[in-house]
Amino acid sequence: MAEPTPLPHELLVRVEAFSPNPGDLAALPGVPAGSIPGWDGAGVVLEAAADGTGPRAGDHVLFLGLGARGWAQRRAVPHATTATAPPDVAWEHLAALPVPATSALRALRKLGSVIGRRILIVGATGAVGRIAVQLAARSGAHVIAIARDENTHTELQHLGARETHISLSSVSSRVHGAIDMVGGQHLVDAYALLDSGAAVIALGHSAGADERFPYGAFIAGPATSDRSVTSFFLGSENGLADEMAYLAADNRLRVGDVDIRPWTELAAWVERGAPRPSGRVVFRVDHA
Repeated sequence: MAEPTPLPHELLVRVEAFSPNPGDLAALPGVPAGSIPGWDGAGVVLEAAADGTGPRAGDHVLFLGLGARGWAQRRAVPHATTATAPPDVAWEHLAALPVPATSALRALRKLGSVIGRRILIVGATGAVGRIAVQLAARSGAHVIAIARDENTHTELQHLGARETHISLSSVSSRVHGAIDMVGGQHLVDAYALLDSGAAVIALGHSAGADERFPYGAFIAGPATSDRSVTSFFLGSENGLADEMAYLAADNRLRVGDVDIRPWTELAAWVERGAPRPSGRVVFRVDHA
């Protein structure tokens, strides 16, 4: 591939590690031949942006680039979605953060103040879910984590969950807000648990199924008025660089198990169906 040529608002980064997202993988069948996929990664700035904004040469950074091109040795990435990171944080941890961590933080903020309120996290063992559990708990929420693998419940409690359930059917009372990474029937059931004025943020669709709301689901009563299902597109959100810098500097944040592999295994991993553990798969880039 040709060397990247940064635009005035872009930095040139030597990529040290990248972590495929579900969105990356879902888009692969439609990517034209010769394209470089990949959103999330981390590395060292080789050249600062020509407009004088953003990290400087030599800085350790993590980046989120919706224009793809992240699965490479070098990448041009906008400074608006690139954040300086502490030099002592592992590349693997930084590469696992951009989309999951900023998605969790933005979703939680859209729920408003959560102090003392019951917040539901559906799909809590994925990277987004784990981070959402931690951030919500630190914000004073009564966190209810849904994870079908009961073996993960103790860990989720250590991360801050006050309640853990294998399904939504055992959640006994209404919630102020919900963040759903699964979709399908889980999104329908999460909406049914909302209290008046509450919202469910739809962040993921790993169930791969339609959402079919029953008749009467949107008929309001005293306890069920002003409820909503909403979503957002990370690429149209502002201020992501500051948020990534904040999240990268938080040495308490956990994304779950990180499966580290050499980038030469990427194609074979994709061909096997991109199997992922409960945390993230991160590929280290070879510059030899």
